Amino acid sequence: MLVELSIRNFAIIKSVTVSFQKGLNILTGETGAGKSIIIDALGLLLGGRASADFVRYGEPRAEVEGLFELPPGHPGLDVCKNVGVQIEQDGMLVVRRDISNQGKSIIRINGQLVTLAMLRELGPWLVTVHGQHDTHMLMQSDKHIKWLDAYGETELGAAKQEYGTLYTAYRKTKQDLERMARNDRELVQRIDLLQYQLDEIESATLTPGEDEKLMQQRKKWMNIEKVYSTIQDAYRALHGDQKGMDWLGHAMGELERGVNYEEQLVPILEMVQSAYYQIEDVVHNLRQLSYQMDFEPEQLAEVERRLDQIQSLKRKYGKSVDDILEYAATIQDELDDMHHYEDRLQQVEKQLQELAADLAVEALELSVIRSECAGKLAQEIEQQLKELHMERARFAIDVRQTPDDDGVEIDGIKRFVDANGMDQIEFLISPNPGEPLRPLAKIASGGELSRVMLAIKTILAGTDQVETLIFDEVDTGVSGRAAQAIAEKLARVAGQRQVLCITHLPQVASMADAHFLIKKEMSENETETRVNRLSDDERVSELARMLSGAEVTAKTEEHAREMILLGRERKTVS
Repeated sequence: MLVELSIRNFAIIKSVTVSFQKGLNILTGETGAGKSIIIDALGLLLGGRASADFVRYGEPRAEVEGLFELPPGHPGLDVCKNVGVQIEQDGMLVVRRDISNQGKSIIRINGQLVTLAMLRELGPWLVTVHGQHDTHMLMQSDKHIKWLDAYGETELGAAKQEYGTLYTAYRKTKQDLERMARNDRELVQRIDLLQYQLDEIESATLTPGEDEKLMQQRKKWMNIEKVYSTIQDAYRALHGDQKGMDWLGHAMGELERGVNYEEQLVPILEMVQSAYYQIEDVVHNLRQLSYQMDFEPEQLAEVERRLDQIQSLKRKYGKSVDDILEYAATIQDELDDMHHYEDRLQQVEKQLQELAADLAVEALELSVIRSECAGKLAQEIEQQLKELHMERARFAIDVRQTPDDDGVEIDGIKRFVDANGMDQIEFLISPNPGEPLRPLAKIASGGELSRVMLAIKTILAGTDQVETLIFDEVDTGVSGRAAQAIAEKLARVAGQRQVLCITHLPQVASMADAHFLIKKEMSENETETRVNRLSDDERVSELARMLSGAEVTAKTEEHAREMILLGRERKTVS
């Protein structure tokens, strides 16, 4: 349950700390005092969207902190464990959220930083807020299936999961088939384009790395005349009369005669002899190279032509010959798939038929279970309405299916299906005897809608493990005996769950286990909202104000005191 809520610099709240207790916690105050701000602040602790607008004017940040107590085995404890948050043995959980005036949000659970996604996973297990928005949802028949499925979660859970898995596969396969049919004409054009590209690449008879080899050949042929001239000049410098070899041979002969007279010339002679034989090899190699370098201009032209052809292919299909060949292999595979298009189309059609048959079975089973849950829920809501002084009202839940030529065949009829199954759900009501059942959204008054919503919430409160329920003006549009019935209903719910209720009805406020007054105080420089827990005497004054409006008299105070005493008696009896 929510033990304590602390709010600082949030909207017009400067600093408020409220300690709640088990049972029915009532919050009252004048219109505009800031009751909705309390709910907005609490919503942040449940994963609501942060905004710089929440920060009190002139302050650097807003802070909202809640202390929750979770009993052993509560699902929220498992969520904390899964996200790595440590929980003490007493089950106490501190959720804190800081919002800067730049709109940035920092979230901590028991002092540990967590993400917004983690908080949103935990929030629904801490508190459930029922506000006027929920009542508006009752006016939207397409939302009714949500209430029914929440009620029947235990019975419907496995069937919905199985159906959901099949529906996802069915929907994807159907989209694939529709895309294939839509692209039939484009497919022919695609085949022609790919075939042209493949023919163009294959006609070039490319070989891996060919472009690099051709570049090397072109470089060679473009410089062959310079290389040939260099070889000839070197050859003529070394070979012939009065050339390098001639003079080196002359030096070698002189040294050969000198060694007969001087032994120190022997090593010098050996070096000259070695040099002579090496230069002789060089001359031989230069002569061989000059013979091999027969330059033909046509060869360079052929290399240039081939490189131009490859460059043209590169602009279309890849940065290198290897890339072009890889692209050719890819489009060859795609062409093979396209040539087997009819086979693939038949396979997808067959797969869709099989999925549709399986989906029909699951949809029918889901519908049967849902119809049983609808009957039970309708009976329970009708009973709750009787307790809320709609004794002669009748309530029913219409479970119907819609024919659809493009739908799934179920029991010989093609029906519309979506992610929820084949059922369309609508709540029906007959508020008065003799009237037929008609859609709730069309005939129910505001007070009737409030009571139907409270009936649904009362029933759903017994199906989950959320410890704290918040009712934000769920009693709108009711008065008199109906208001008293709502008050007693809220008190009974508070016997099983902690309930926080914002109300304008003195009948509801009189049933409080703890009563808080939300009051807006204004000075010349600032406006501030305060929240105070009322004593018994203060409760009398507040109920008297709610009864009479601006002027409080002794009689209204007496009436308020009597309402509080009667409220205690009714809670004791219930």
